[in-house]
Amino acid sequence: MSAESIEVCGTKLVYDVTGSGKPLILMHGWGCNSSTVSGIAAVAAQTHTVYNLDLPGHGQSPEPKEVWGVEEYTAAIEELVTRLGLENPVIIGHSFGGRIGILYASRNKVDKLILVDAAGVKPRRSLKYYYKVYTFKAIKNILNIFLGKEKAKPIIENFRAKRGSADYAAASPMMKQILSKSVNQDLRSYMQNISAPTLLIWGENDTATPMRDARIMERLIPNAGLVSFAGCGHYSFLDNSAGFASVLRSFLKSTN
Repeated sequence: MSAESIEVCGTKLVYDVTGSGKPLILMHGWGCNSSTVSGIAAVAAQTHTVYNLDLPGHGQSPEPKEVWGVEEYTAAIEELVTRLGLENPVIIGHSFGGRIGILYASRNKVDKLILVDAAGVKPRRSLKYYYKVYTFKAIKNILNIFLGKEKAKPIIENFRAKRGSADYAAASPMMKQILSKSVNQDLRSYMQNISAPTLLIWGENDTATPMRDARIMERLIPNAGLVSFAGCGHYSFLDNSAGFASVLRSFLKSTN
């Protein structure tokens, strides 16, 4: 294994290279890094040259200098593929990495697409969620009026961190903005444009990206198939590593 780096879209992207054969790009989920998906890389490297990325703002790759969304992350992958001369790569994306994989595969030539517990379908929201959102907005407006934006800012951020997700609370100020920009983007309109054979691998107990999302993707992506694992959650590739490896190995060896 060798660690490499390249500047794309104005930021450094660090990645590991393993295996040999046709190119495969592997992208981890939010708050993770290339080591999280090293087990996937090990299986894929049996048949492919694997580029296991630290997405900008994760692992050894520094944060973007501006507030990125899914579009900017995808543009960085597109530049990486062009600069390295990778032709028709396989794309694997877990969770947030799946968002990038969906957008990338919708407008670029891809040999195969593998989405693992992937994000990309805007979640259903409960009344409790909307109550929290509008309560926060009301408090934010009141604080800005009575304290001014500068004095109100740290109070608002502290309030947001306590009421937000664990991912949001753990993120830096820049990555908080990036997460906010990316997390609610609905990619369903892009899925019909994916022409590559697509494998969806899911944990049936996934609460972050539930099975509902997988079924929507299976319906909207023209050439998609779904494999789910009972008793597994959002990290199905860790919860059932043997079963996952078997399914992945079979799909990678299959001919289009």
